[in-house]
Amino acid sequence: MSFARPLLLVTLAALPLWWWLRARRLARLSGTSMSDVRPAAGAAERLWIARLPVTLRSACIAAWIVAAAGPRVGGARAEVRSEGISIVLCVDVSSSMLSEDFAPSNRIDVAKQTAIDFVRARSSDRIGLVAFAGQALTQVPITTDYPVLEQALHGLRIGILEDGTAIGTAIATAANRLRRTAGKTKVIILLTDGVNNRGTVNPRTAAQAAATFGIRIYTIGVGTQGEAPVPTGEGPEGLRYQSLPVEIDERLLTDVAAMTGGRYFRATDTESLKSIFAEINRLEKSTVQRVVYRRFDEAYRWPLALGLLGLALEIVLSATFAVRVP
Repeated sequence: MSFARPLLLVTLAALPLWWWLRARRLARLSGTSMSDVRPAAGAAERLWIARLPVTLRSACIAAWIVAAAGPRVGGARAEVRSEGISIVLCVDVSSSMLSEDFAPSNRIDVAKQTAIDFVRARSSDRIGLVAFAGQALTQVPITTDYPVLEQALHGLRIGILEDGTAIGTAIATAANRLRRTAGKTKVIILLTDGVNNRGTVNPRTAAQAAATFGIRIYTIGVGTQGEAPVPTGEGPEGLRYQSLPVEIDERLLTDVAAMTGGRYFRATDTESLKSIFAEINRLEKSTVQRVVYRRFDEAYRWPLALGLLGLALEIVLSATFAVRVP
């Protein structure tokens, strides 16, 4: 319960003050000497009846003060309106993503888990997933079904596409998905560890087309500085690794991001990759508007009715049973 005019309730404090002043007045009157107290015999038994009218009057005034304060009952309903952001995650699944320079695992496993954490941090955005190597393939169309998206990220593995790194094709595939979506903010997050060496689409041309559709691209280069253990083939005991120089076309990735108003990041270990996704999560926040609707039912009738009832009882008692005493 709430009150439309709660300050009026302060006047309730005047009632105890009135009772205190009345008690002092009665105490002074009772101190007057009487020559014969026999006529007062039995008055004590009827004292509570004599006090009923003034008690009812106090209750009546209190009830009317409460009614004047505007009591109301009801609740509030909140409606969250979110513009949302449309995001496509482009994850490189070429064989070099198996390089084991990201403790405690290889690049692809760390990238998958970090992307899953990023998805879990979103609440009202539409997110899609594109895997790319020598080709690009949409794994999950843009959706708000985050469990399906997480399952698809868990299922990413090396070998699902022909080997290579087709950055331009990946951007074009993601941009084609985003250009049909509603909303003002559209973002591509492209994660790769190599150099564009496959596909027929130039990455810069694809970035220009994405910028035309209002799509912003964040590029992430994954790999340590210097050399890293890179898988070079199958051996009797599994994959054979060889330390090879880490080649990331940072100039290309920087240009692609800059052309669309995005940024390029370099991740050299697990923690830096996590901090990059956290930074992107901070930069791309959904616009959420919370609208609260309040609906109240006026409840002044009950205290008003109680006050009228108390007033009626006071009038009846004062005219019949109650005995006025000083």
